[in-house]
Amino acid sequence: MNPIDILLLVIIAACVVLVVRKLVKDKKEGKTCCGCSSCGGSCGCGHGGSESTEHKA
Repeated sequence: MNPIDILLLVIIAACVVLVVRKLVKDKKEGKTCCGCSSCGGSCGCGHGGSESTEHKA
C-alpha cells in the first residue's frame, strides 16, 4: 500500500465514524423517522404529516 491509499482509507474511515456518530446522536435525541420528529409523519408510520395512512387505497 502506498501513502495515498492509506490516506484515502483514513478519510473514508473518518467519514464512516462521523456518520455513525450522528446517527447515534439523532437516535438518542429522538430524531429518527420512527419517532416522527424529523419526517413530519411522511414516512408512513401514521403519526401525522400531510397525508393520512388510514385513507390510502
